[in-house]
Amino acid sequence: MKLTLSAAAFAAAVLATDVQAQTMSYPVARKVEQTDTYHGTSVADPYRWLEDDNSAETKAWVVEQNKVTDKFLEAMPQRLPARRIYTELYNFERFGIPFQEGGRYFWSRNDGLQQQNVFYWAKSLKDTPQVALDPNAMSKDGTVALTGVVPSRDGKLLAYGVAGAGSDWQSWKVRDLATGQDLADKIEWVKFSSATWTADGKGFFYARYDAPKEGQKLTGANYFQKLYYHRLGTAQSDDVLVAENRDDKEWGFGAEVSDDGELLVISVWKSAGSKNGLMVLPLPKGAFSGGKPQPIALGFDAQYTPVNVMGGKLVVKTDKDAPRGKLVAIDLKNPVPAGWKTLVAEGPDAMTAASAVGGRYLLSYLHDAATLVRVHDADGKQLSEVPLPGVGTAGGFGGRWNSKETFFSYTSLTTPAEIHRYDVATGEIAPFKKPKTAFNTDEFETRREFVTSKDGTRFPIFIAARKGVKFDGTNPTLLYGYGGFDISITPAYGVTSATWLKMGGVYVIASIRGGGEYGSAWHEAGTKLRKQNVFDDFIAAGEWLVANKVASPATLAVNGGSNGGLLVGAVANQRPDLFAAAVPQVGVMDMLRYQNFTIGWAWATDYGTSKDSPEMFKALYAYSPLHNIRSGAKYPAVLITTGDHDDRVVPAHSFKYAATLQAADTGPAPKLIRIETNAGHGAGKPTSKIIEERSDILAFIANTMKLEVK
Repeated sequence: MKLTLSAAAFAAAVLATDVQAQTMSYPVARKVEQTDTYHGTSVADPYRWLEDDNSAETKAWVVEQNKVTDKFLEAMPQRLPARRIYTELYNFERFGIPFQEGGRYFWSRNDGLQQQNVFYWAKSLKDTPQVALDPNAMSKDGTVALTGVVPSRDGKLLAYGVAGAGSDWQSWKVRDLATGQDLADKIEWVKFSSATWTADGKGFFYARYDAPKEGQKLTGANYFQKLYYHRLGTAQSDDVLVAENRDDKEWGFGAEVSDDGELLVISVWKSAGSKNGLMVLPLPKGAFSGGKPQPIALGFDAQYTPVNVMGGKLVVKTDKDAPRGKLVAIDLKNPVPAGWKTLVAEGPDAMTAASAVGGRYLLSYLHDAATLVRVHDADGKQLSEVPLPGVGTAGGFGGRWNSKETFFSYTSLTTPAEIHRYDVATGEIAPFKKPKTAFNTDEFETRREFVTSKDGTRFPIFIAARKGVKFDGTNPTLLYGYGGFDISITPAYGVTSATWLKMGGVYVIASIRGGGEYGSAWHEAGTKLRKQNVFDDFIAAGEWLVANKVASPATLAVNGGSNGGLLVGAVANQRPDLFAAAVPQVGVMDMLRYQNFTIGWAWATDYGTSKDSPEMFKALYAYSPLHNIRSGAKYPAVLITTGDHDDRVVPAHSFKYAATLQAADTGPAPKLIRIETNAGHGAGKPTSKIIEERSDILAFIANTMKLEVK
């Protein structure tokens, strides 16, 4: 099964595509006289009405857009073969990383094509696992998903969250594992929160918002999150308020009870950035008895990630005065920064994660975007490294200070995620689960290259391709990126990339600025007034691929989601000549108004807002995908994707962007939007919808290049 292309066929195909696209008729989107003024500059917003996802007119527009898109996709000869390949590769047994609590092991599993993963438990790894929660039984169409599962300390009860249709809103319940039945407890209006049990098992902490106003559940701004304690057997209305900030509507809370059960550690966040605050609340004898949290660090000047509590000290991973991260110990009796003790100093690589397991600190680093894991003793002395299977991405390593073992996953662009058990004392590694898939990893290889950006900055890209492929500029190539919010893009297996590789394509990921690959300075170099660096890096990656004959502008496509959708929209505007196809998924496309919806305000740490200053407005306006569509320029083929229940990046971003793109003179290539119903930003999407959407994306790219899929 592969893609085939000749130069002559491509030339003929481009003409055929032009003729086909020129005959397309897009739904007419009504324009309104809406103008906003930003620091003296008037900006038209003719499709403002598409922000109202509840209006009959918007719903009718969605229906008509999907009709046009469906007709185009159905006519593509690549659609059914791509879906068949994607389904074959998706259909394999997958496991989540196991963890222990109360003498039981817990993990998730999917037999291959189940709509949602099922959550299991077992007394030992050799025992037959028992089903704890099966979300597939919670809805007929598979659109109800588990958002979190937290066992009580004795392992007898499960607090679990569920969400429907891809929404960020969660409901939490409690299940008794002995009976398999739910207790009467029910928690509503939870968003961006998990749960953490008190050691006595009598209740748990969680964070929630007030109920939204009528009609604003999916679009209304989310402010004033509050931290509560819920005692089992009581109504939610009786839950105890633990923390809030009436003077700062942006405060949000994450909480974790220490391994000894004696302390609640509260992480305070104000945005989607990595900087946060810390507070603590004593829990005498492992029980909650009220009290006011005490501040440890509330300057929001750095990242503070709690790792361990031991001997009256709180161990924290932080980038305070250490952009690449360090490990420090804070004396809880005198937590002033001057008294903090460095356990593990900042090194040349970015420390991305830390856990305290088996009397050891397991510290994860990125070395040129690939994972390294170093083992340190209680005093911070390095003892060893965890031997990983190769150059790729590893994660997990959870557990408690007295645990004897931990589990981790390892993956690369051509290695499906495999799970290993790590004996902390001996350093021995044993496989727990290795997937068996239709993807033959021995047929493919990955190499890491380095690209120099416009300003001289060097960054890595990872190129996966079939072994022995000839790089002569004709290879169908898909370039993926993100570039934001301190999120690192590292080599990891996915069915989308595997399908593209098996079809004969080349798959590339770019670890560009804005992410966390090289620490907080790398992240900040791609934020606010420096956001253009992100687009320059991605364009440089595309230019490198062309210059090194991996691809050509006729065989290069770009894809990204959310902030990555913004990335794709921006570079398609700035360099439409560089790409054959662009697929922005659930993208942030209106940079002047994003902060007005749901949790959008929290992204200001990366983006800034149009209200901040004339300089910030000018920077946003200069790259906002919605506002920089250039009539008269020949654009690549564009397929926009979104979900009608996306309450993270509301679909109005994609709606307005699509309407503007279709109305402009951007050349004959198709400009389509695929709007998934009963779907959100991506989390919890059922298997069937994942397969359909992502295989459509690959088929659309293949069709654009007129590549034969066998």
